[in-house]
Amino acid sequence: MDDNDLKDHREIGQAQELFFIDPEIGLGLPMWLPNGATIRRELERYMTDLELKEGYKHVITPHIAKLDLYKKSGHWEHYRDGMFAPMNRDNEEYVLRPMNCPHHIHLFNHRPRSYRELPLRIAEFGTLYRWENSGELSGLIRVRNMTLNDAHIFCSPSQLKDEFKSAVKLIEKVYKDLKLKNFWYRLSLHDPKDKEKYVNNPKMWEESERAIREALDELELDYKEGVGDAAFYGPKLDVQIPNALGKDETVSTVQIDFYLPEKFNLNYLGEDGKKHPIVIVHRGIISTLERMVGFMIEQYQGAFPTWLSPVQVKIIPITDRNLEYAKKLLEQFKDSKIRAEIDERGETMQAKIRDAQNMKIPYMVIIGDKEQESGMISVRKRDGESLNNLDFKKFLDELNSEIDKRA
Repeated sequence: MDDNDLKDHREIGQAQELFFIDPEIGLGLPMWLPNGATIRRELERYMTDLELKEGYKHVITPHIAKLDLYKKSGHWEHYRDGMFAPMNRDNEEYVLRPMNCPHHIHLFNHRPRSYRELPLRIAEFGTLYRWENSGELSGLIRVRNMTLNDAHIFCSPSQLKDEFKSAVKLIEKVYKDLKLKNFWYRLSLHDPKDKEKYVNNPKMWEESERAIREALDELELDYKEGVGDAAFYGPKLDVQIPNALGKDETVSTVQIDFYLPEKFNLNYLGEDGKKHPIVIVHRGIISTLERMVGFMIEQYQGAFPTWLSPVQVKIIPITDRNLEYAKKLLEQFKDSKIRAEIDERGETMQAKIRDAQNMKIPYMVIIGDKEQESGMISVRKRDGESLNNLDFKKFLDELNSEIDKRA
């Protein structure tokens, strides 16, 4: 398919009943329908399993915090236009969090830490709230309520480059597994002339930007530079992906941070029994679930790999007398945790197959009198390929293998 023929994720999302935006609920606040929620859930499971294997510790933290926390972190000074307005109750001001990092910093800092605990990788699918201008909102790509695949790695300065490189390698693995394409890397640097947007600490910027360049050189990674694209407190590596309209959006991020550890007085006890400074690596491997699903919808054009497909098998009985046999097969699919459905509508077989193909369902199992009598099945793939006289158990095993391998 030519890139010019790519459908926008909002069009596909509506056709496949993945999500919608309800004006009465609010712009930028997506409602996940069962099909879309399934994709989101499978993606979260995939990343959680991967992060646990990589030594991350998953946590859960509140969606709100006192305004004073964000004044201390600098977010209120540098990012308040992107935050929801404070809520005043009982003479205390609270805000919906725009970032997870202050919460994770307090998790790290709630007791003394030893060098033996480092690097400490704290991860969370943390829900955030950001006030995007209404003119910039776009389906799942630009929203006001999002869940970030977030993590903060607390490490010593000597561990910094290895942790940064490990995060970049994790991005590369995930993009390979998800078969994402057309992405490129941007080294986002601060603009030394902009004293309002960025923390005014030339030494800190020199040290952090040198560290990130050295790590990228050791990775032999090709990248473009973006002066003025850094976070207000640190440089970062951003992964850019063009959407269906041709506009590049940031998806994944790995960032070096010397600023917040100093603001929150983060340290660890070394082998010498003395306190030593901490460095933080902020990283979001798949960005927010909203944005990543939006890009995946566009890059797959709705034809998700089987392990991510909301419905993996559509069972199509040719006549009503084949319905009971179809239900027996459905139970066996469910016992194998395969997402299967029966099309019981009074439509023709051809109409049911066409509708399943339009919904990009990977497999259609056709059940007629011949299949019912023989105990075999006929399978049609969404690309039109037909497979006849298949042993059901063998098909089930091969399907499970495809899903387990996330092929």
